[in-house]
Order: sequence, then C-alpha cells, then structure tokens
Amino acid sequence: MALTLAFDVYGTLINTHGLVEKLHTLIGERASDFSATWRDKQLEYSFRRAVMGAYADFSICTRDALEYTCRLYQVDIDHVQKQHLLAAYTQLPAFPDTREALQQLAQLEHRLFAFSNGSEHSVRQLLLSADVLHCFHGVVSAAEVSTFKPNPTVYQHFLETTASNAKTTWLISSNPFDIIGAEQAGFSTAWIQRDSRQVFDPWGTEPTAVFADLTELLTQLS
Repeated sequence: MALTLAFDVYGTLINTHGLVEKLHTLIGERASDFSATWRDKQLEYSFRRAVMGAYADFSICTRDALEYTCRLYQVDIDHVQKQHLLAAYTQLPAFPDTREALQQLAQLEHRLFAFSNGSEHSVRQLLLSADVLHCFHGVVSAAEVSTFKPNPTVYQHFLETTASNAKTTWLISSNPFDIIGAEQAGFSTAWIQRDSRQVFDPWGTEPTAVFADLTELLTQLS
C-alpha cells in the first residue's frame, strides 16, 4: 500500500547542532551547551508565538533565540559574527544516514514530503545543500498557515495540501512534540530517537513505531 511520508526536517533530517564546531571557535568549551540552549529556546519561541497568535517566520525565532542564548551565557559575539552564525544555520549538515535512506525510500512507491516549521524557501535551501531535495514530492511549511507545529491546523494543512488521508500518512520526526501533534491529528508516527538518552513526553500518547535512525525506518518500509 502506498503511503504518504511526512518528514520533519530540523533535528530529523538536518542536524540542528551542526554548528558546534563553529561555535567552539567563538566561545570554547561551552559550545555544545550553547547549541542545546539555542535550539531549545528556538522551539520555545515558536510554541509561544503559536499560542499567542503572534506569528513570525521561524528564522525570527532562531535569531531571537540566538540573542537570548548569547545573553544567558554572557558571550560577547558581535553583530557580524551573529549574522555569520544565522547564515550558517541555513546550511546545516544532514545526518549521515539522511541521504542514503531518502534516496532509497524515493525509489519505493511511497510519496515523500518535507514537512517543517521553517519557511519553504529555508527548507528547500537546507535540503538542496544536503543533496536530498530531489527525493521529495514537495515541501509543506507551517508558514503557509502562519503558525507552528504542533498546532492542529498545521497537520490538517498538510493533509489538504498533499491530498492525503491521515490513515495512510506517517509523520517521521525526532521531536516528541511533533509526534504527539501528528497522533492527535490521526497520523501514524515514527519517532526517530537519535539520542538514546532522549525521553518521550509522558502524555499518554506513544508513537506508532520507534527507530534509532532513518536506516531502521528504511528497513521496515522496504
């Protein structure tokens, strides 16, 4: 049976901590912690904007989160350096398994879509840089409905845009909030647990399947 596969991008296909080495040259041994806080705050700002109805592009959440993190860590990064970091964020590296898994999945009968809180332009730029854009039937962005996942509106928008049925649609994501949101919308879900130490939110909702990486997902779907 042909399935619609909705792939989250940030943290699932693309490594949001891919700038740690660059950060290390600026702030030293705190680079990993800085990167983690930057990512956590980026997501928090998107959630807060969605709840408040104060939408701004995901890149604004990323920029504001960087500013917050610099202040929290009392890091003196000048404007030019911040702009270089934000520019680098648009070309984050893919995880090692991303390209091979997507290329093989694209050869199957399933329809693959990138499904992200990022703008369509930003997502296409990331996927093109990772040499996987050609694997997808299209890109669906939460920006098109001016809110962010896990708002139910975003998942409904995906189904309508791709002419998909929730019963034959799988969300593939490393983000538990995204998995829970998709489950609530009737999707099947595959949680990519890229870090074995990561804990799934105890909300009484569990993913349909759990995989350590996209290679395990490919094996299952093949």
